[in-house]
Amino acid sequence: MNALPKPEFLSAIQNMLDAYEPDAPLFFATPSHTLLAHDIVERVPHADEPLGARVQRALAQAREQGHDDAAVVGAVPFDVERPTVLSVVRAMLRGGPLADVQAPPPAAHRYDTRAVPPGDDYAAAVAQAVASIRAGHLDKVVLARTLELTGEQPVDVRALIERLAARNPHGYTFSVDVGDGRTLLGASPELLVSRFQGVMRANPLAGSAPRSSDPVEDRRRAEALLASAKDLDEHRVVVDAVKESLAPFCKKLVVPARPSLVHTQTMWHLSTEVTGETSADALTLALALHPTPAVCGYPRSDAREVILRAEPFDRGFYAGTLGWVDARGDGEWIVTIRCAEARGHTLRLFAGAGIVGDSRPAAELAETAAKFRTMLDAMGVDRTAAIDATDAADAASRIVA
Repeated sequence: MNALPKPEFLSAIQNMLDAYEPDAPLFFATPSHTLLAHDIVERVPHADEPLGARVQRALAQAREQGHDDAAVVGAVPFDVERPTVLSVVRAMLRGGPLADVQAPPPAAHRYDTRAVPPGDDYAAAVAQAVASIRAGHLDKVVLARTLELTGEQPVDVRALIERLAARNPHGYTFSVDVGDGRTLLGASPELLVSRFQGVMRANPLAGSAPRSSDPVEDRRRAEALLASAKDLDEHRVVVDAVKESLAPFCKKLVVPARPSLVHTQTMWHLSTEVTGETSADALTLALALHPTPAVCGYPRSDAREVILRAEPFDRGFYAGTLGWVDARGDGEWIVTIRCAEARGHTLRLFAGAGIVGDSRPAAELAETAAKFRTMLDAMGVDRTAAIDATDAADAASRIVA
């Protein structure tokens, strides 16, 4: 990782989590390293000028001010026309992976819950989307739902980050202060794109199945996913779009013919790792890809229209992209999924499912419930209840003591 900003190694603290505060402009833990941004120089302003140009100008100004290791960090919303939360930081603390994180056990809490939309309404929206796809109006759309949990105590963001990192060592645990007392946090399994010294890597995920606590059943589900025509078709749509978006920026693009399997603690995913050589910077690549069909649909404009009609909430930073880019153009951007926004006593979780012509409403509803489990597990929701619940709101009322 020689292309990362000049490291400031942390000798006085145990690991990055000891230095973390919820108002940090970026906490970013990957399978190979951990970054903690600090010392904000300026915010990247919202303006009519393209975002990439604003970021490059902000980095150039930081270098002129003597901040040679400056980087731009933060989050881009699902709708790129909306304001971002991006900051120029003087430097980033860098450490190794958060191996053997000693996360505190979750405290026993009871939550008031509210699912938006309710499960029946979500299933109805899926059925309408399937009808549109079968009528030839679009190929795929991703429909999401939220789950709001309000407890008696303020959300302990630091403890949640620690438990997310401990439970998801092969993913990307993150936190960004998005303003108004809100912290965006989660553990995404999906790298949108990285770029180091001219080498680009993207890892689209599409096509999913919930994991099982029984090893035999878990393996059966994985093998079924790898053979599922519905999920392979959903994955193909995403990979084709990724290739189309990246091709203008890459001299050489390598795309495997078939997907492989990756897993989190809660889900199996079809995965394709795309690599290439590029002179474009990491954020330019990310903006060319975002939003991919994995979180929006295809064609993009048609999928957006369906989302606006079907989802009774603002996605905000959910299904956006989050990460960093430095003055050399190196950086990493992930897809902002398996996430929540924390504010005061409330945690608002997000989850979505990719809808294609063969989708079944009950199965897609169950998939969103399974994806909520990443955050619910970190909160201490009973694992068995979360696995078996069709509607995550039911699971959220059953809290471990």
